[in-house]
Amino acid sequence: MKDVYDVAIIGSGPAGLAAAIEVAKHGCKKAVILDENFRPGGQLFKQIHKFFGSKEQYAGIRGFVIGETLMNEAKDLGVEILLRTSVIGLFNSNYDVKTIGIYSHDKGVREIKAKRIIIATGARENVIAFPGWTLPGVMGAGAAQTLMNIYRVLPGERVLMIGSGNVGLIVTYQLLQAGAKVVGIVEAMPKVGGWGVHAAKILRMGVPIFLSHTIKEAIGKEYVEKAVIWEIDRNWKPIKGTEKVFEVDLICLAVGMIPNIELTRMAGCEHIYIKALGGWVPLHNMGMETTVKGVYVAGDVAGVEENSVAIEEGRLAGISCAEALGLIDSKEAVEYKETIWKRLDELRSGPFGEHRKKAKYLILQEYEKRMKT
Repeated sequence: MKDVYDVAIIGSGPAGLAAAIEVAKHGCKKAVILDENFRPGGQLFKQIHKFFGSKEQYAGIRGFVIGETLMNEAKDLGVEILLRTSVIGLFNSNYDVKTIGIYSHDKGVREIKAKRIIIATGARENVIAFPGWTLPGVMGAGAAQTLMNIYRVLPGERVLMIGSGNVGLIVTYQLLQAGAKVVGIVEAMPKVGGWGVHAAKILRMGVPIFLSHTIKEAIGKEYVEKAVIWEIDRNWKPIKGTEKVFEVDLICLAVGMIPNIELTRMAGCEHIYIKALGGWVPLHNMGMETTVKGVYVAGDVAGVEENSVAIEEGRLAGISCAEALGLIDSKEAVEYKETIWKRLDELRSGPFGEHRKKAKYLILQEYEKRMKT
């Protein structure tokens, strides 16, 4: 089976790269990464801020530098990387050799085969609908971050941010660094959703945070010219007479992420709905293997969390594949996976991570139930 890859990794973000490095480190000579983008690294290359965590999660290093480090390590280990390549189908998922349908810019539609598949397709931005939300000038915070940090284009001069989670806070700060005026952050909850260290930095720079508020409408003829927000009560009902109007040319939406589970659905994996992790997520065991034998997940497709978590989950999936392929003995693999889970538990500790920690262990429990039946 010379034309069969040992491992195919779908997605070259932090989870996919970490998984590829892990299998290659343990002797896998035929690993391939598939990604639709022009360069590997996923979200890392638009993240100019420094990471939290520990040495294992590259704490104190800026995201794009982490991306370059992981990308170079994967290449040095001989991992093949196919860019501008979209995965359009998964077939024979229940067999030892699985078929992957791909479309690439240079070779068109074709098939490749792999013994093991790691799906690391990440997540996409959520949106909310309101009058005027289809006007030019309304976009996701991630899209604004891409324009600024990848293409060096300032997406707007006067900005209103919707959502005070870490994404909203970090992108707000980066908009300020790029020269934009952020008129405020709007948060429906009565408290800030992201880390206090990020919120404090924003407040020190004079950006107000409007808690218990939501957007009412965007106003403009051909593009956004004004944004109207208003206060909401404990029952999430708007309070008339509390409207505030801002002159803006950009409204950024940082209102959560949704796992990209199209391929896990296509593979036949079983899923569970967990709001804390972004919605429907594939069931998996402690080695990140799904209910379909030989199909693994890692990163935000397995539940939306932080990039540091994605890296560790990629390592888990990679070591599990190496074990399944006979590249590492089970005792060593178990010890390695236990160490990684300890690090994951630490990353999920505290008020911001504890609910995700409970959600992840719920996935493990549900996986065991489903597999027994």
